[in-house]
Amino acid sequence: MISAKVLRVLEAHGLVALEFEPGSTPTAELAARRIGVETARIAKSLLFKDKSGGFHMVVCPGDKRLSSSALKRVIGARVSMTDADETERVTGYRPGGVCPFALEGVEILLDRDLELYPTIYPAAGTDATGVPLTFSLLAEITGGRIVDLTAE
Repeated sequence: MISAKVLRVLEAHGLVALEFEPGSTPTAELAARRIGVETARIAKSLLFKDKSGGFHMVVCPGDKRLSSSALKRVIGARVSMTDADETERVTGYRPGGVCPFALEGVEILLDRDLELYPTIYPAAGTDATGVPLTFSLLAEITGGRIVDLTAE
């Protein structure tokens, strides 16, 4: 079930999430297959923590790997990926359904490669959702900083 805070964001921007049976879209590959698009169009959201305790969410194409050196350069410090419990505590979303909407105290970093696609699909806070939207609308909704983070 999509949380009230995510529903408010979707409604405010005229968006409707695609919803499937629970557990059907927990990975970029499964989400792409379920939605019927290439994996690159799935906007996967990954949470990192820096040494000072700051949190940074990277949203990038589902078929890309992050460059750790680029991530360190952009953030200005080394970071580590959060575990499932910390991700849920900080974002309110479990891995497999983490979304970049309605977050507080988390810097959002949007990988520029997502701009290549007319429509992308971040999760809506569950492992059975996808939200069709444009990169520019994702940037507007999240206030995310547009950066280059994926490895070739």
